[in-house]
Parts: sequence; C-alpha cells; structure tokens
Amino acid sequence: MKATLLHGPEDIRVEEVPDPALHASTDAIVRVTHACICGSDLWPYRGIGLTPDQETPSEPQRIGHEFLGVVEETGSDVDSLSKGDVVVAPFTFSDDNCEFCREGLHTSCVNGGGWGAAGVDGGQGEAVRVPQAEGTLVKLPGGSDEALSASLLTLSDVFSTGHHAAVSASVGLESTVVVIGDGAVGLSGVLASNRLGADRVIIMGRHPQRTDLAKRFGATDVVPERGAEGVERIRELTGGHGASSVLECVGTADSLSTAIGAVRAGGSIGRVGAPTYENIPRPAETFLGNVTISGGVAPARNYIPKLLPDVLEGRIQPGLVFDRTLGLDDVAEGYRAMHEREALKVLIRP
Repeated sequence: MKATLLHGPEDIRVEEVPDPALHASTDAIVRVTHACICGSDLWPYRGIGLTPDQETPSEPQRIGHEFLGVVEETGSDVDSLSKGDVVVAPFTFSDDNCEFCREGLHTSCVNGGGWGAAGVDGGQGEAVRVPQAEGTLVKLPGGSDEALSASLLTLSDVFSTGHHAAVSASVGLESTVVVIGDGAVGLSGVLASNRLGADRVIIMGRHPQRTDLAKRFGATDVVPERGAEGVERIRELTGGHGASSVLECVGTADSLSTAIGAVRAGGSIGRVGAPTYENIPRPAETFLGNVTISGGVAPARNYIPKLLPDVLEGRIQPGLVFDRTLGLDDVAEGYRAMHEREALKVLIRP
C-alpha cells in the first residue's frame, strides 16, 4: 500500500510500504477514506523536535494522526466492530478502560499510544492497523456526503482540540472569550465557544479569509493587533478588565504572554497550542490575579461521542476549516501549502 513518510525537514514522500496486518487480538485494519494534515505535523516537517545532533530522522517516519475509514478486518477480541463499519479514529489510540480513560483522559491511557510511532501506521496512508481498536474507534453512520465527512474528520483532532481549549478555559453561558490564533484550532475554538453558549467571542487574527470564517463560526469581534497593542485592544473591548476565558491556540511564549495579558482577574486560560516555550511567562501576574492556566493535549476519544450528535444533525459544520483537498500522491504539496500559509487545512483523499 501507499503511505506518507517523513524523510527529513521539508522532505515528505509517498512510498510503497507493507500492507498492515493484525498483530494482536485487539487490533483492527481500517481502510482510510479521509485523512488530513495537522498543524502539529508541520513541526517535524520544519525540523522542529529533532534532536540537536540529528538533522534528519535515522529512518523514514510514518506520519499523520487524523483519519476516517472503513473496517476491513478485526482481531478475535474485537466484538463491537465488524467489517464494513465506518469509523473515526481519535489522534491517539486507547483502550477506553484503564483508570485514566475512565476519567476521560484517554491521552494518558496506560495501553495507548500515538500513530506513526513504535511500529504503528500513520494516518496519511491507504490503510492503518489500529491497536486497541474497540476502545479507540467510534462507529459512524455510513453514506455521509463529503461535507459531512469533512466535519466528522475534524472530531479526530482539530475540533476536539478547539473544544478542549474552550472547556479548559471554562467557557459557558454568557462568557466573554478571546481566541488567540486564527489557524484551524483557533477557528475550532471559536465554534466550540459559540456552541457552549459564549456571549462574546473575540478572535485575534489578521488573515481576512480566516477571520471571515471565524465570524461564520460565531466570532463577534476581530482584533488584528498583536502583542501589547493586541492586549490593549482586548482591554478596550472588555471594559478594561479582560476576558473571562482565553483560548491559547498557537503555542509560543508570545501568544501565551498575550493570553495572560488578555485574561481578567479570576479568569481561565485554556492552552492547547503545542508549546515551543520552556517556561510559562509572567508567573507573578497570574498568581496575583488568581488566573487558572489549564489545558494540554485534547482527550479526543472522550469528546467525540459528546460532539458527534451536533455534527450529524448539522448544527455545527467544523469541516469548513478545510480549504483544500488533495489526493494522497499530492500530500507533499499539501504540506508545502500549509507551511507557506497558502492553505488553512488540507484534506487528503487516499
């Protein structure tokens, strides 16, 4: 079969690899129908995260962690899934039964792991061996059209991550929310905040095509300024006090510092941007202001069943974040386009 492999910085290739096979009785084989490129995929693509003395991976690495597909085969201990089932896979696999999973923290599953590592297939390929299949995969109705399939795919990661940011920032009825970042996660955070009943949602972004989509998702205000100017503008819009909930969806020290400047005393920051900083800035300010900083990697498997009905019934359309669709053979172009900010989020059709 064909699969996407990372050979080194800005070196993505689609190559023939062995077809997946069952390794354990809890595995399933899923034929991928829809996959996509995540903003976090761009970090290794850019060479960030490699060890300092290693310019390229020691061997090509599978990549991709968001996919929909059809079950082709199941292990003998998989009872709830059958050949032909349409499924969505969260961006980590988990058994849905350990103490962490039972608490809704599937990303810390004692039997879990990530796609594309330790002999597990990546999601950007024609098929995937799914470990812990019964605990990982969520069954979907078959026969979805392309628009609905795109929205269902966002449950795998990006919309679940935006929802996690909103939940971590304690967004609720009549909340005033600031979303930092107009990428796909930030836009998902806008939609999630609106879904949770926020009264006002301010997005900090400067790309009109993206902020226009944010308005469709429920943003009430757009702040293009950054840094101190952006914080000043947020304060002006919030009566000088700042917002009760701030979603940090970028992952840099500057964006987190902006979040701290934008939050009101007693407010909450939900950070879901993969951190590129070593220390949380402005600790005295958050301490004195009783600011809660929460968030982290989103437990998508916990959220999918909760978010699924609104997607299936058309109340929300998170799939609008996809602005380009490519075949698997053209996945390298998708990486280039997202890296160069020519595309917001690329959907891949194997």
